[in-house]
Amino acid sequence: MSGIESTNPLDLAAEGPGDGLLVRTAGGDDLEAVLSIGHRTWPLIHEPIAGLDYVAMGLAKWWTADVVTASIRQGRTLVAELQGTVVGMAAFGPQDDEFVMWKLYVLPEHHGRGVGSALMDAVVARAREAGHPRITVAYPDGNAYAERFHRAHGFVETHREPSGSGLPDTVWMVRELAAQEGENA
Repeated sequence: MSGIESTNPLDLAAEGPGDGLLVRTAGGDDLEAVLSIGHRTWPLIHEPIAGLDYVAMGLAKWWTADVVTASIRQGRTLVAELQGTVVGMAAFGPQDDEFVMWKLYVLPEHHGRGVGSALMDAVVARAREAGHPRITVAYPDGNAYAERFHRAHGFVETHREPSGSGLPDTVWMVRELAAQEGENA
């Protein structure tokens, strides 16, 4: 483990293949690591789907210090650490009456190690804690990795929004959260 203490009971410790994995609420010291994840993953994922201009727009709009700092300060960003190094992140928050997972990214060299699933489990725990019956996600059409990952975690497509300007449609998915054992449905 990283030696970081957490007072949040929803922070999860899980074992990966030979590595200690810790998912926790991000703090101010995580800003640079979270920004790095965005700037390292976004071009790889989105450039083949939507082009360099889309990547530049997305980084300038959603991966700035101001945007990420606000999410961290609101307690809406999680990080995943392996051996003390941040290798993944997730961000969530409200939109209208919905609980939306805005981001879930894992550095490519750590794919297939359960990091994304551990982050997803932590987001589900936050949604349940806040009393939300479902989680909504969106991604650009053509992101086959996102589609597979979300379907594997119980999400179903609800609708698509045209993005215009030759950009891929936005695919919206929802995961209904079943009542946990012992809860009234």
